[in-house]
Amino acid sequence: MLSQYLYISTAPSLSRDEVDAILATSARNNPARGVTGLLLYNGRNFLQLLEGDKAELDSLMARISTDPRHSGVSILHSGEVAERTCPKWAMKRVIIAESVANRRQLLEQDLPAGLEGEVRRMILNFAVLN
Repeated sequence: MLSQYLYISTAPSLSRDEVDAILATSARNNPARGVTGLLLYNGRNFLQLLEGDKAELDSLMARISTDPRHSGVSILHSGEVAERTCPKWAMKRVIIAESVANRRQLLEQDLPAGLEGEVRRMILNFAVLN
């Protein structure tokens, strides 16, 4: 059975290059681990959706929790899913629009269609944080 984690963390001092490096590493390593998902960064906080085998995700979350580039890792959701919502995304960066007024609408267009309602709501709520 597939598992899914959604977490938020704080990383106020990362540059765009550092975030790009995280994404590149994820895109390189995740396929071999069977991990897919998406990552949002608003300049201060990460919100990441991870999906894959539970043991693999537990190991990944342990590494993420001790990564010094961010702090305050809080799991917002974890559970089993029948199928992947991001099957083709080794790790997709979802861009958050500069205009707060447009963020939710633009993010909604970028999110996968099969995303469970409560998880979708939490991701959309993240979009309006500054």
